[in-house]
Amino acid sequence: MKKYITIVLLALIALSCTKDLEELNVNKKDFATTTDASLFTSAQYKLFNQITETSVNENIFRLIVQNWTETTYTDEANYDLKTRNIDEFHWEVLYRGVLKNFKESKSLVSGLPDVQTNKIATIELYEIYTYYVLVTSFGDIPYTEALDIDILNPVFDKQEETIFYDLLDRLDNNVISKFITDEVGFSASEDIIYGGDIAKWKKFANSLKLQMGMLIADVNPTKAETVVNTAITSGVFTSADDNMKIAFESAAPYTNPVYAALVLSGRDDFIPTNTIVDMMNTLNDPRRDDYFTLYEGAYKGGISGELNSFGQFSHVSDKIGNDPELEAPLMTYYEVEFLLAEAVERGFITGTAETHYNNAIAASIKYWGGTDAEVNTYLGQTSVAYSSTTGNYKQKIGTQKWLALYNRGFESWTEWRRLDFPSLSAPAGAKTTNGQPPYRLTYPTVELTLNEDNLNAASTSIGGDELETKLFFDTF
Repeated sequence: MKKYITIVLLALIALSCTKDLEELNVNKKDFATTTDASLFTSAQYKLFNQITETSVNENIFRLIVQNWTETTYTDEANYDLKTRNIDEFHWEVLYRGVLKNFKESKSLVSGLPDVQTNKIATIELYEIYTYYVLVTSFGDIPYTEALDIDILNPVFDKQEETIFYDLLDRLDNNVISKFITDEVGFSASEDIIYGGDIAKWKKFANSLKLQMGMLIADVNPTKAETVVNTAITSGVFTSADDNMKIAFESAAPYTNPVYAALVLSGRDDFIPTNTIVDMMNTLNDPRRDDYFTLYEGAYKGGISGELNSFGQFSHVSDKIGNDPELEAPLMTYYEVEFLLAEAVERGFITGTAETHYNNAIAASIKYWGGTDAEVNTYLGQTSVAYSSTTGNYKQKIGTQKWLALYNRGFESWTEWRRLDFPSLSAPAGAKTTNGQPPYRLTYPTVELTLNEDNLNAASTSIGGDELETKLFFDTF
């Protein structure tokens, strides 16, 4: 009898353990079903968070364009991407955290009984923007075979002819022409950017198209001119009310990631560089108190890539660093005005470059709370005025755009590579070998392990998997 009792007890224990193990695989706090809106909102947040992030484990674009430099460690300010796998993080977040969720959201929307044209067009617009970030970060990337669970080793498509021009076609055919401004899309609570205002989404689509058109202005001016003109005709941003931005929240983990890095971390890792501080001092720029704190009554920046004592320099301003709810834009009205100024100079559109240049600078100063008087004083200086400041249009626009894009690391990096101004020199200990900041991110090491043949083909295609390799739009 004892033998049989033992067997029964062992059986009951086994059954109990099996049940417990099965329950461990169930997330009782998760939703029973996933909705198109929850996936859409999650992907939006992850995209904005990655572009805004400033953790040295995740995003070092502010260091690359020398807005900031480091104090405790200097590897990242010297463009070391590999020690912390920064290139891999950027790649993985955008593919898995952003594009994958947008794809699943679009799949669910497509399965709904009613036609959801605006929802699909909005998701498509986000996908286009995300691929735009990836292709301008790395060059050739997985595109036509990306996110296909049946393809473990996707090919890396050609950056310009296969990816970029297809993104422009998608923007025209799947987004701009599809938006129906008098019908609903995602609801105001689901759409954390424009609150369901489709007219705003269409303006952003056209403004992105303008930006993409100008990106290829040096490599394919004929195509660029057509893209730019059709974007403007359809309607781009006309005021700061159109800005494409997200509002973060006051409580972790949904604060602005800059606040998380500068305040919640309790670390003193970043200070502004003398590269930008000295230039703004020379120009008497009224945004200095919006960008930096004072050190002993003056604005003083650290040397990029070198050890800097946190207590001996200006810091990131309280307006930027101490506000958990500080908004983060992906595109602004002042960027559009800079693009229009350049389009006039290139002969793509008619108008006055100086007017758009002045509009852009004024919009940037006012974005940070500046006054009309500050705008007029700043623009009245011979070192700033379009008619008298030094250089050709690329130098004039590029320099002021770099100043306006402070704290916007990725966008600033793209425009610096495209316009080649201001002149930035790599730190003495930089990982680049040409005396310049990186022209691209290198491919993640994990791709070399899992998809070696296709990665090697991509490396050959773009001219080498190096920080110094220029991408398709960067011809000078």
